Amino acid sequence: QVQLVESGGGLVQAGGSLRLSCAASGGTFSTYAMGWFRQAPGKEREFVAAMKWSTFSKDYADSVQGRFTISRDSAKNTVYLQMNSVKPEDTAVYYCATRDGMVTRIKERYDYWGQGTQVTVSS
Repeated sequence: QVQLVESGGGLVQAGGSLRLSCAASGGTFSTYAMGWFRQAPGKEREFVAAMKWSTFSKDYADSVQGRFTISRDSAKNTVYLQMNSVKPEDTAVYYCATRDGMVTRIKERYDYWGQGTQVTVSS
């Protein structure tokens, strides 16, 4: 059974940086896509970034393009989301997700989800 565990959330000032981690287990991830999504209070869960584990193909939401970077460490089976120049509107619970297939922005196509980690950006 695939399991995802996020960590690294917390409180950060606007303009600062934070790195989220997602440790994956229970699968062979070479054919998988890994995604980051976020959900602010009262809003829909939205796509942030995703990458194909094997090809490094990446996709970013327009709202984070140029500020956030998704990457992975194969040896640790871990995916990261480096968040730079954060803004108060980045405040949300951030979720890691995975699927056996291509990168997609559609959350319903992801099969496995982590429990989420809270990111709060103060102004």
